[in-house]
Amino acid sequence: MNKSFWDHLEELRGMLIRCAAAWLVCAVAAFCLRDVLFDVLFAPSTDGFVTYRLLHRLARLTGCTAMAPPPMNIGFINIRLAAPFMMHIQVSLIAGLLAACPYILYRCYAFLAPALYLNEKRYARRLIYAGSLLFVTGVLLNYFVIFPFAFRMLAHYQVYATVPNQISLDSYIYTLLILSLVLGVLFELPVVTWCLAKMGIVNAALLRRYRKHALVAILILAAVITPTGDAITLLLVTLPLYLLYILSIALIRNVRL
Repeated sequence: MNKSFWDHLEELRGMLIRCAAAWLVCAVAAFCLRDVLFDVLFAPSTDGFVTYRLLHRLARLTGCTAMAPPPMNIGFINIRLAAPFMMHIQVSLIAGLLAACPYILYRCYAFLAPALYLNEKRYARRLIYAGSLLFVTGVLLNYFVIFPFAFRMLAHYQVYATVPNQISLDSYIYTLLILSLVLGVLFELPVVTWCLAKMGIVNAALLRRYRKHALVAILILAAVITPTGDAITLLLVTLPLYLLYILSIALIRNVRL
């Protein structure tokens, strides 16, 4: 049965309401689980974080003490009265959105599915699965590898011995969240490339031809988004992004318009 414009508009309104309700429920749950939520966020700032423990174990096995990270002796401060409460709300909203994302993506797909052909539905499902997996991979890479290295270096860097480093609450949280978001979005490169290839904008031969240019562009981008200027952090960002670029070339090799 053909539906009118107003029927589609009503379905869209219902979908948006359900998505907003799911986000709100997840955000309230995250707000109530404050200790768990902030234990996860502040874990990279503690000596017991899994990445640091692995480095200490590797240093003992190899006998290279230089690999072991120095003890964490950085304090956090808050200088605004309402900042902790507002930070709690903002982080809960972000955590709630992330938790509700699978349901939101499903509702969006269910709304668009009736207008898609069978092969388009198959492509849409694959894009949703692949995009979600790549986004989570980028976030986890930042949380377990890139941010801990960057935080350790910046937190221990001092311009003068008598000036101690005390990191503000919002500086720590926003740096972690923004880097996670940026890495998650950048890891969508294969999905974006595949979509561009299906539209005839790019192809494998074109990407291979500009592979060296892409490496330079990725290096510049990595230098911009990473808060440190050290070569290790730069390499940790550049290498996976360049590997994703190579993967994108292989992925669109046999794409047909």
